[in-house]
Amino acid sequence: MTFTLPGKAELESAARIVYAAMPPTPQYQWQQISDALGAEMWIKHENHTPVGAFKVRGGLVYMHELQRRLPQVKGVISATRGNHGQSVAFAVRRCGLSATIVVPHGNSKEQNAAMRALGANLIEYGSEFQESREYAIALAEEQRLHMIPSFHGDLVRGVATYWTELFTAQPELDVVYVPIGQGSGFCAAIAARNALGLSTRVIGVVSSHALGYQLSFEQKRKIESPVSTQIADGLACRVPDDASLQVVLDYAEDIVAVSDEEIKAAMRLLFKATHNVVEGAGASALAAAIQAGGAIRGLKVGVPASGGNVDHMVFADVLQG
Repeated sequence: MTFTLPGKAELESAARIVYAAMPPTPQYQWQQISDALGAEMWIKHENHTPVGAFKVRGGLVYMHELQRRLPQVKGVISATRGNHGQSVAFAVRRCGLSATIVVPHGNSKEQNAAMRALGANLIEYGSEFQESREYAIALAEEQRLHMIPSFHGDLVRGVATYWTELFTAQPELDVVYVPIGQGSGFCAAIAARNALGLSTRVIGVVSSHALGYQLSFEQKRKIESPVSTQIADGLACRVPDDASLQVVLDYAEDIVAVSDEEIKAAMRLLFKATHNVVEGAGASALAAAIQAGGAIRGLKVGVPASGGNVDHMVFADVLQG
């Protein structure tokens, strides 16, 4: 698919759609985290959205534009590990349509329950996201449902509203760290930064147990890589998306990888310092900032707490250390 980064006017129109359903989320400088890292750390709290993650913004914009383009659509389908599915279910319910969500076996029970609570027809298929995605595509054809991809320009426009909020509130950020699953968050950060004419460096973050985007960035070509992360579902990407990968190649300052143990440490720090619950992928940006160590000392750094949807027993284990 061809993809062009949205401009300022497109981001402004997306903001109107998003704010009809939810308010902006806060960004705070938590002093304990700043002291621990030796930098002025700003946390963007996307764990405070109506579904507990940034994805809802993209879902709202995508469904608004879908109804405008294809008013005959009665039902949609998508594949997810959780937050994208909650986003779709939340947005679709506001439109009065039906949503089918395909998740892999062993997916988070609490994520599954949240999607069902939002009215989604949940199907479990496959052992990992890519298998679920391929099955969803086949079902879309068979049942004449509209397939919502994990990456799309309208999703990026919606997600970019949170980056616009952060960059507008803190335009002097030296660097931001951005988790990469299928790439909408990274592309959104670049779009917002460029639209506002800022020079903030943007560094992507992947799981060291799902290295597709990092390997692709290093070798300047698409590389698939196996997934074995046990804590960062939102980063569990085996096959990079072509369109988002091109943006990564064109604009990323760097792509860094964080381990499950580094992510767990970041989750613990976020809870101890802010009493916010943040899921694995949602804490990966802070994990990357911690890993950077002296490279960010004295800088002004932005990281999203991009989601808070972690099963309570998993989180209990994380807090036990």
